[in-house]
Amino acid sequence: MTVTQVAKSKPGSVPDCSDEARQPLPDGRDRYTISEVAAFTGLSAHTLRWYERIGLMPHVDRSHTGQRRFTNRDLDWLAFVGKLRLTGMPVADMVRYAELVRLGEHTFSDRQELLESTRRDVLRRIGELRDTLAVLDHKIDTYADARRASERA
Repeated sequence: MTVTQVAKSKPGSVPDCSDEARQPLPDGRDRYTISEVAAFTGLSAHTLRWYERIGLMPHVDRSHTGQRRFTNRDLDWLAFVGKLRLTGMPVADMVRYAELVRLGEHTFSDRQELLESTRRDVLRRIGELRDTLAVLDHKIDTYADARRASERA
């Protein structure tokens, strides 16, 4: 699959958004502490608290003692947020997207518009990176040719 192709998912499912293959979730388990989520995702506990504070993860449940209890749904959301971060989407836009999700189905068009804008930015950056790669390849070839010429002399 190329970077401009999109994998089709089954209706009603969300494609896996994780950067790497995640460790398997414990069977039948759907509650995790902040330290477990930090270890699982590679994000610090501080980052997870900050995400919650700014509204990027406002739906995190609490135990009767006030400890955060993350769910598999939260882990999926964090994987998606990780992908949004990789796109270069500003945090304010990620928070806006999260707010649109919370507002419900009537925000589908706004969410689509935000993601399409981000997609255009990603495609532009991919083009810039391809141009940059071509320049690097040219320079590498130039130095390889120069080395071969100097070795023959």
